[in-house]
Amino acid sequence: MFKGSIPALITPFRDGKVDEQAFEKLVVRQVEAGTHAVVPCGTTGESATLSHEEHRRVVELCVEIVAGKIPVIAGAGSNSTREAIGLVEHAKAVGAHAALTVCPYYNRPSQLGLISHFTGIADAVELPLVLYNVPSRTVSDLEPETLGELSKHPNIIAIKDATGDLGRVAWQAAESEDGFVLLSGDDPSAIGFNALGGHGCISVTANVAPKACANMQNALMAGDFGKARKINDSLQKLHRVLFLEPSPAPVKFAMAELGLCMPDVRRPMLEVQSEDVKNEIRSAMREAGVLS
Repeated sequence: MFKGSIPALITPFRDGKVDEQAFEKLVVRQVEAGTHAVVPCGTTGESATLSHEEHRRVVELCVEIVAGKIPVIAGAGSNSTREAIGLVEHAKAVGAHAALTVCPYYNRPSQLGLISHFTGIADAVELPLVLYNVPSRTVSDLEPETLGELSKHPNIIAIKDATGDLGRVAWQAAESEDGFVLLSGDDPSAIGFNALGGHGCISVTANVAPKACANMQNALMAGDFGKARKINDSLQKLHRVLFLEPSPAPVKFAMAELGLCMPDVRRPMLEVQSEDVKNEIRSAMREAGVLS
């Protein structure tokens, strides 16, 4: 169920509020492009600046719009185990197929603390969990041996590995239970991730170029690495420019250029500031075939 191209959806804003009409267009666009699953309220969805009410509404809205056509993996992370459990409970109640829950940030728990945190969530709610390891943001690294221990829990079924370290892929596969799903969280290395045993990518680029990302993952799943590399060649510049300023400002700028939403982000994030960066994004979009 959880494989292929899985965009970490942006949350569009207008006049300081969640733009539900724009969000609906974005989700429908993903389904029509052949996207394999979607993640609302992840890092790219600015979950850190959504109120609890907004967070729950975006997840509920996503489930309604998708209407069972593809899986919804609801963002449900927190540095408080109790708060994360509440978000996962809500995700299950509204019909999400799984929850994405990040390593606790700021607290800097030990490996035993990470086991306690994730096991506590998995014990509390019977919903598949995708763990999310992104040390560059959390200052907390879920080590492969720890992941192996967690993979024994029947509700913990996958990891989003956003370390960008391809050396960890086979290591994590070896440590984990059979059937455990490995998802990349790093677009530039997604092909290599799959080649080493991964199953797909929770992607930022797929917001902007959903069809190309879905086609690339389809090629990878079919074992056609030549076709996948050809598609990725057209996306490589886009992967890079979407992080020239703090994310998700560049991806929101790109989506605004396509007329899909406003470029608004919430402070402390700022909209793209540099005209040079804006021009680089436009150029990368043209190269990817999404902007004429």
